[in-house]
Amino acid sequence: MNRLLRHTLLLLAFLAAGPFLSAEKPNVIVIMADDLGYGDISAYGATRVKTPHIDQLAEEGIQFTSGYCSASTCTPTRYSFLTGTYAFRFPNTGIAPPNSPAVVKPGTETIASLLRSGGYKTAVIGKWHLGLGGPEGPDWNGELKPGPREIGFDYNFLLPTTNDRVPQVYVENHRVLNLDPADPLWVGNKKPSDDHPTGITHRDTLKMDWSHGHNSTIHNGISRIGFYTGGHAARFRDEDLADAWVDQSNKWIEENKDGPFFLFFASHDLHVPRIPHERFQGKSELSFRGDAIVQLDWCVGELVKTLKRLEIEDNTMIVFCSDNGPVGDDGYADEALEANGDHSPNGPFKGGKYSVYEGGTRTPFITWWPGKIKPAVSEEVVCTIDLAASLASMAGIELPSDGILDSFDVHEALLGEPGAKGRGHLVQQDNGKGNNYGLRVGNWKLQRHDSGKARNIVVTNKLANTNVSRHRLYDLSTDIREENNLAAVHPEVFEDMKAQLAKIIEDGRSRF
Repeated sequence: MNRLLRHTLLLLAFLAAGPFLSAEKPNVIVIMADDLGYGDISAYGATRVKTPHIDQLAEEGIQFTSGYCSASTCTPTRYSFLTGTYAFRFPNTGIAPPNSPAVVKPGTETIASLLRSGGYKTAVIGKWHLGLGGPEGPDWNGELKPGPREIGFDYNFLLPTTNDRVPQVYVENHRVLNLDPADPLWVGNKKPSDDHPTGITHRDTLKMDWSHGHNSTIHNGISRIGFYTGGHAARFRDEDLADAWVDQSNKWIEENKDGPFFLFFASHDLHVPRIPHERFQGKSELSFRGDAIVQLDWCVGELVKTLKRLEIEDNTMIVFCSDNGPVGDDGYADEALEANGDHSPNGPFKGGKYSVYEGGTRTPFITWWPGKIKPAVSEEVVCTIDLAASLASMAGIELPSDGILDSFDVHEALLGEPGAKGRGHLVQQDNGKGNNYGLRVGNWKLQRHDSGKARNIVVTNKLANTNVSRHRLYDLSTDIREENNLAAVHPEVFEDMKAQLAKIIEDGRSRF
């Protein structure tokens, strides 16, 4: 009887824990590049810049040809990636200003909080740009909360905004790193004094000139968006950002090597101002923008090197992606456009950053897991917004009914399982101010331009806004550049997709 009872209890325990025992819990590193286009790495066709470490991920893993982010600017993509919910559903998810309060509110379920509930250690290292602090904004000289630690991250080491916006300091967990209380940090929207140096008043002192907008406070010979004073001991050099991200990431990985762990490695490359470390300057044919790609590739190689040194690469999945498509002149005179020549940052697509054309949201997307993922090229549609549901599913974690509203479980496609399918439809958005959308269903693509403008079309090496009709329909199988509007040719498809997009927006969720 004792033996029978013991076997019965073991069987009941096994059945109760079945989903978790069968679930795979690899370490996960999401490497998100910044403003990296589909055509910016050699695995996706670039010839004038070499990316051997990223190419190795593609050669040994799955290279997706229909991999997307959900928005064509950074803050909404990052919001959607973390929350599994389209950013257009919530206010104030456009490009966050320097003093933005926390965009993702405490209590919101995120990819980090889900994985932490399943036993993962979690960290975000790199660019944040999702605001910090309560409704009044960040207290730069006090505790910067709420922030990442209030939405599921155990550790954070951040660039708090984006580096063309002030301040140029690191935030570790809840505080500005190395801040001297005797030299308090002030951040504001107005010039603090008449003699405060700016990119306008002291333009002749700049080591990189501005082309538009980025002409307020000067730091490290570069003028930025916004104003700040003080905090001098806490300020960093632009050239050292990538090294800091890699050093902190390697340290954190080593501390958590026994896993499982989740690391969001949020690179700042290739965002402006593009000032890579001196050892990478001149290493490409594409001016500082290309040099930043080389630096990004080095970062990837260093992370993989650490995994191999610690002998945990066979239990680690890397997802490589970008937060939006490419941009040339984004506020600084760094010769990004002039140096392009025959290099096409957006690959075969039209548009880029700020746009709902394919070039705005279709980016490099690679999954790598030695011993688990077999090398392949996949045409399945996957998106950064799907990582929350997909990783939760892999770890045996149930999704909440009132969160992760637009994330689909496509983990089988991410792992390259035979016959696996990606998502059936995808909504793309711009930065939120224009309320422009794209809807892809199969090879059909609907554009809805509520602003009446199509943004970021490259015309003679300059960026322009083009007047367009509100709705337009394209067949991506024959018109990858979205140039032939088929609304009048396929009226039934046109009307069905207009109704489908409107319903997705109005329903408040697409995961049921």
